[in-house]
Amino acid sequence: MKMQWSRITNRINHIFGGDVVHVRNIQLPAKHLRLCGSEFEDDEHFIDTAISEAERLTENFDFNLGSRILDVGCGPGRLAIGILNHVGEVEHYQGIDIVRKRIQWCQRYIGGRHSNFHFTHMDTHNSRYNPGGQVMGADFRFPLSDEKFDIIYLYSVFSHMISDEVQLYLREFQRLLTSSGKIFLTAFVENSVPDVSVNPDDYMRTWKGPLHCVRYETDFFAAMLGEHGFQIDYMKRDLLADGQNCLYISRSS
Repeated sequence: MKMQWSRITNRINHIFGGDVVHVRNIQLPAKHLRLCGSEFEDDEHFIDTAISEAERLTENFDFNLGSRILDVGCGPGRLAIGILNHVGEVEHYQGIDIVRKRIQWCQRYIGGRHSNFHFTHMDTHNSRYNPGGQVMGADFRFPLSDEKFDIIYLYSVFSHMISDEVQLYLREFQRLLTSSGKIFLTAFVENSVPDVSVNPDDYMRTWKGPLHCVRYETDFFAAMLGEHGFQIDYMKRDLLADGQNCLYISRSS
């Protein structure tokens, strides 16, 4: 009876535009709040990939209960949900996103229940996700203190940003990371293509709308990282990441 009632409640939420569904005793954002492709509308897939992203961090960066992580472009909390269900309430999780309604969901359904999980809306311009936001200038700064994080995580963020804005983020990451800090990110990075291509033709699929796909040439992208004191330790294409490359990054030695 309890399971049947849960299904009825979820159905009502879907019909009337509610913000939350319950699957495996986990609160999930409703489908209209989810990002990164239609496959994430499947509740089981959303949960499985959330947990697999947390596993990625534990396996590659020794992510544990004592870790402090910054999730840039956190969306409706997929990584946070994965962390809570795979690792637990870590020392400090900070999510940032430029879409206000997704941050509001996270603040209510995750931050409201887990005191070490914090979510901040950053009203920054992006032609795709926040066209009315403030354009980043040379004085751009994340509203966070220095050397606060062991790990910075970005899933499908630089894939929708032009190079000038990427460089502003990288400059800030240099400030925000501890001396031994690491970065994980996904991006469209390829060999033997133009340095930067926006919605390139004949590349994986048909791209529609502003900044749907921003592709970078490998050496160009590595050089941007190098300018800000970072290096690529490992890069691998991951089909779970929408065909993007997964980059594991550390400070330059």
